[in-house]
Amino acid sequence: MSQNLNILDIGRLFFYLSPFFLLLIIPIACMLSVFLTFLRMNTDRELLALKSSGLSLYQLLPAPAVFCLLCVLLNLVISMYGLSFGMDRFRKTILELARTKTQLVLQPGVFNKDFPGLVVYAMRVDSVRGELSTVFVRDGTREDITATILAPKGRVRTDPEKGEIVFALNNGKIYRREKDGVSVLGFGEYKVRLNLSGFLQGFDLGEVKPKEMSWTRLRALDKDTGTREKHGANYARKVAVEKHKRLALPLACLVLGLFALPMAGAFGGMSRHWGLILALGFFLFYYTLLSLGLSMGEAGSLSPAVGLWFPNIFFLLAGVFGIRITARERSLGLLDRLRHLNLPGRPHVE
Repeated sequence: MSQNLNILDIGRLFFYLSPFFLLLIIPIACMLSVFLTFLRMNTDRELLALKSSGLSLYQLLPAPAVFCLLCVLLNLVISMYGLSFGMDRFRKTILELARTKTQLVLQPGVFNKDFPGLVVYAMRVDSVRGELSTVFVRDGTREDITATILAPKGRVRTDPEKGEIVFALNNGKIYRREKDGVSVLGFGEYKVRLNLSGFLQGFDLGEVKPKEMSWTRLRALDKDTGTREKHGANYARKVAVEKHKRLALPLACLVLGLFALPMAGAFGGMSRHWGLILALGFFLFYYTLLSLGLSMGEAGSLSPAVGLWFPNIFFLLAGVFGIRITARERSLGLLDRLRHLNLPGRPHVE
């Protein structure tokens, strides 16, 4: 089998998978937006101008806070409904493409037994044109009749509208065995149709995992004792971890956004490139803590509530502390040394 997929089909599949990426991308995008905006304002002395006009850092907080809250709401919708919506459509699209876009590839000189109820042999096969020569087909799709078909030539094609594979054989004979005996029929053209759904009956994309479920279904699993007993304690831990993750990652937009605000003030004057690297480094630290909490929560060595919420609490406390320090126009010694490093892209001041 081969799939004749175009760029639109591939794009549709990636679109349905995008909620998995957006759940993690939106927090870092929110953090980078706030950080780079205030870093540029600090570098251009715009924040200094606003402060000289009587505006404090606390008065500047509503704008980034509203932006972060909008990101929280967007990510919350993706977390609660977007993941399950995208994965459900992805599974259905995969099966639909397999039914409508499948092209058959036969191996010459081999008895192909992969077709339900059929055995197909062709001495020579033109895969591009779908032409066959010296064809043998044993048709056992009917319960009471077995037919053996021999033809010097034939063609094979896929009918996407009906979801069928069609074997069109020419100038051959049918040896049909029934209860009363054997009959021989000649034909000018004979077509054997095989529904593609027969190939897909045993095809399974796997059981729906907790990370692919909607929030409603995750909550319903708490009351479904049968499912918990069937999959064991490890499955129950994965469900608990997933529930905390669905809430922790959306709220990370607000936490990381507030953390980025004083960080931009502390590193004022730094070039955007180094600022971007610095922000990505902090997010990598956040993601490391989150991944550690996920792993330990699924292993049962740490409570999911602790492992999944510790990164948010840590960065929230660091952000609040940083905002207080920045509002008082004070800075930590280490941050002050890093800010005045003569980094590439930063003009040297003597």
